[in-house]
Order: sequence, then structure tokens, then C-alpha cells
Amino acid sequence: MEYRKLRNTDLSVSAICLGSMTWGQQNSEAEGHAQLDYALDCGVNFVDTAEIYSIPPRRETQGATERIIGSWLAARKNRDKVIIATKVAGRGDANWLRPGDAGTVLDAKNIGYAVEGSLKRLKTDYIDLYQLHWPDRSLPLWGAGGTTYRRPTRRGEVPIEETLEALARLVEAGKVRHIGLSNETPWGVARFLRAAELGHGPRVVSIQNAYNLVNRTFEMGLAEFAERDHVGLLAYSPLAQGYLTGKYQGGARPAGARTTLFERAQRYEKPEVEQAVDAYLNLARDLGVDPAQLAIAFVTSRPFVTSNIIGATTMEQLKTDLASMEFRVTSEIERRIDAIHALHSNPAP
Repeated sequence: MEYRKLRNTDLSVSAICLGSMTWGQQNSEAEGHAQLDYALDCGVNFVDTAEIYSIPPRRETQGATERIIGSWLAARKNRDKVIIATKVAGRGDANWLRPGDAGTVLDAKNIGYAVEGSLKRLKTDYIDLYQLHWPDRSLPLWGAGGTTYRRPTRRGEVPIEETLEALARLVEAGKVRHIGLSNETPWGVARFLRAAELGHGPRVVSIQNAYNLVNRTFEMGLAEFAERDHVGLLAYSPLAQGYLTGKYQGGARPAGARTTLFERAQRYEKPEVEQAVDAYLNLARDLGVDPAQLAIAFVTSRPFVTSNIIGATTMEQLKTDLASMEFRVTSEIERRIDAIHALHSNPAP
């Protein structure tokens, strides 16, 4: 396993991070523990979760994933060997996350309530990386708006400075070590960095956004922040919710697969996605490599990626994904990937 510095921190995280959003719905507690055990044995020391998990979000299963990680930490007594990242929900109407069926916003009251809940479920007294799951301001998220800019709705928006000050108090109290962003834009990253420069709180050290072979939009505005301002990417969905494995090609719906169960992959049902996936599947076939390993290895190899967040519902999938560390993306392979990208540029932004 390769390890990389979580930028501007003293933490070295594994290049592969274990994602956990299926634990509590698609995966049982025992299966989550088994994945954690196997990943740790393979050198993975970085685990990502969120207060809203498991996914899809539901009142009945909210917090289940953190509880599964917490029971594993308590049973294994290995908190010092694992770097835990979790997230507070941004503005939304998931009214089961807060007392009194209130919606979520990124102010001090909501953030304080959220972090206490996460600490309790995780059975720990500190969180290594606390991330804003999505912004407080109005934005098209998770591919809903593509790359089209729409004028935001500002009514009731919590200022970024206020959010950062709330996070600063958590860092000062020792409940959070470092802070990060997720599903954020270049403007948002710039404003958080500026707010830190003006003394409102700590600098963000990471951004967790979608990044994969059919969605490389991070390269167009955010990658430069990783290089110049040390805000590294924690890449999620490196397999494009499984589409890059080829299992959904031709409209297939395998039993037990996420899209089969939940129909939440509209981002990857857009025109030209299937053509692009076909091209990458053909490339993997030519190279004699599993398509999942090609897709994951490409993401891991990017210089702006701090860690690549994988997720699996079976041990076989997890073993395949972790074995991607043995595959090297050479300059020739990168040239062939870029040639496909030029023909099928970001069909699933």
C-alpha cells in the first residue's frame, strides 16, 4: 500500500480509502467488520463515512454506518491505527437528522449537534477529518445540473465565514483534528481558503468530489487548488457507481446491484455514457486487466489525488478493488485513456 500526506497535516493516509455507505442497508454489521478487517490487513488506514449514511438516506438507517464502524473500533481496540473521516450534512430537508424534525443547515448549532452524534456513534472522542458533505448554499448536486451554471438562491444562506468559525471551535476543543469539503466548487474552495486567511478558522485540507473516467471535471477548475493550495482530492465514485465495471451495459440490472435496488444512478444514465464505458471496457480487455482495476488505478495515479475512496458490497469486489494497487498506469496507457476521453469527454459530470 502507498501512503500520502493529507495535505498540510501530519497524517499519512493510504492511497486507497475504504468507503462505507452501503453498511447498514446492503451490508450487515458483520460484513462491514469483515471489510474493515481485510482492508486494514491490506494496509488501508483511512475510512470514510457520514452522519447521513447508509445510502440511500432514510430515517430508519441514518447513522447505521457510523455505528458499525464504532462497534468495530470498540471490539478491535485499534483507534490509533485508523484515520476516520466523516461528514456533516449540508443544507437540506432530511428532517430526521436534527431534533424537532428541522432541516439541516451549516451553522454552529447544527454542526455542533451533528459532531456530537457522530462521536457517540463512532465511539471515539475525536474525528481525524470532518467534512462538509455538501454546501449550505444552493447548488445543483450529484450531476443533477451537469455543467450548466444556474443563478443560486441566496435566501437564508449561512455565510462561509460563520461555518468556518463553528468548525474552528470544534478543532480548538479537540473534537476534530482537520476539516475538509465535499461536493464543492472552485468558488467555494477559494472562499473557504480566503476565510481562513482572514482568521475565521483553519484551512481546509481536502475536497471530496466525484472523479472517474467518465467524469473528470475536477481537472478543469479544482485540480489546481490541490497543487497550489494543498487541498488534495479524496476521489469518490471511481467506478462511476459500478458502471465502469460494465455490469450495467445494455440496460442490464444484476440482482442486488445498487442501481437495480435503488435507481439512483441517473448521473450515469446520460447520453454517451454507455459508449464511453464500452471504449474503456475494450481498453481493459486489450490490456488484460479487470476493468474495475483499470478505472480505480487511473484515479489513484492522478497527482492531485490524496486518496481514492472505494466501496464494495462483497468481499470479492473489495479484493478486486484493492488489487488495483498492483496495476500501473504507464504513459502509454494514459495516452490511450486520454484518446478515449477526447472522444467522450465527461459524459457524466
